Amino acid sequence: MSQNTAPPRRPNSSSAAWASGGTLFAGVLMLVTGFMDVFQGIAGIAEDDVYTRVGDYVFKFNLTTWGWIHLILGIVLAIAGFGILKGAEWGRVAGIALASLNILLQFLFLPYQPFWALFAMAISVFVIWALATDESYGSDEKF
Repeated sequence: MSQNTAPPRRPNSSSAAWASGGTLFAGVLMLVTGFMDVFQGIAGIAEDDVYTRVGDYVFKFNLTTWGWIHLILGIVLAIAGFGILKGAEWGRVAGIALASLNILLQFLFLPYQPFWALFAMAISVFVIWALATDESYGSDEKF
């Protein structure tokens, strides 16, 4: 009689690997989105007429104000992305919170850059999903 000596398979190891890989990708996306927001903020601060309004919306802000908002948010997003890539728990929490804030701010920025705002909102939704479903945070074992 032969015994099977294969190690026991961990349940949901495939989904854990997907979430872990998604977390790495989310960290990279947070860095890229942060840098893009910094550039978007600099453009808004330097030249007040660089963006044109697509339609008439309720949310009307001065573009210089939007520039400062994007510049500050971009710096903080990049720092959180770096924290995610380092595997820090504060990076995960900050990433979820900042991605949620980014969705709100990109929604308000729709009149100025509608396609980029929708794309950035989709990226933020993915980041929230990846960070919220990764079970390797809080444990010593990384996949």
